[in-house]
Formats: sequence, C-alpha cells, structure tokens
Amino acid sequence: MTLEIDPTAKISPLADIEKSVRGTVIRVGVNSVIDSFVKIKPVGGKGDVLIGNQVTLNSGCVIYSGNGLTIGDNVAIAANCTFAPVNHAFEDRSRLILEQGFQPSRGGITIGDDVWIGANCVFLDGAIVHSGCVIAAGTVVKGEVPAFSVIAGNPWRQIGARS
Repeated sequence: MTLEIDPTAKISPLADIEKSVRGTVIRVGVNSVIDSFVKIKPVGGKGDVLIGNQVTLNSGCVIYSGNGLTIGDNVAIAANCTFAPVNHAFEDRSRLILEQGFQPSRGGITIGDDVWIGANCVFLDGAIVHSGCVIAAGTVVKGEVPAFSVIAGNPWRQIGARS
C-alpha cells in the first residue's frame, strides 16, 4: 500500500486506514480532514482511493477501495456515508454467496469538485457525481448525476438545481 497524506491534512487518531495487500494507493490532499471513526478499507479490487484538496469526511464514513474512488476538491461529506465501488457476485445458486467473489467493475466511484453530501448516503460502483451537486441525506447513488443537480431518495431523483 502506498499512503500519501499531505502534511496539511488532518487525520484523526481515531480514524482507521487499513493496509492494502494489493498495492492500493490511498492519497489525501491539501487541507483535507478525516474525522474520528472514518474507516478506509482496501477490499474487493485493485482500485485506488484518491481524496482531493479541502475534503471533509465526517465521523462514521466507510470507504472500500474496490474498483476505485476519486473525490474531487472542496467536497463536504457528512457523517455515516458509505462508498462501495464493488459488487458481490451472487448468481450461482449452487455455490454459497461468500464463495462467489466479485462482479466485474462498473467503473468505481467518482465525485466531482464542490459537492455537498448529506448524512447516511450510499454510493455504489459506477456512480459518477459531477461537480457542484448536492446529495440529500439518505440518498442511494448509482449511475450518473448531472452537474449542479440537487438529488434525493432511493432511487434518487433530481429535486432541484443550483443556479
């Protein structure tokens, strides 16, 4: 694992960043904050976790490396959000789910710049959130979210736009 933390970043001593056995890069940018009880776990693929500049990850967030996660600059992430850029295989009824591994990548997760993410959101493999979006608390995000959209729900729907 390569852990690259900018010297201006603030990582709580109560955050848990696990070591990778597959060489995952975990990068935390300038003036970013990783709060207490944030978990970063390299699992389910060879993707890197790239956290931009001035990103705040609040308490209780969980990040799996899976097929990769990129978070742009100036992103605010509220408590208890989950980023899961990986999907378990389950189709073969003759085998236990735990023995089936993972489905092919849907591209990881990409969060653009200047995004605000409310508490308890879940981001799934293949999610692309373009710059300027607001994601309401409790939203499940998969697929592509247009720039400057305000979205909410499961399945998410656009409820507004930033002007």
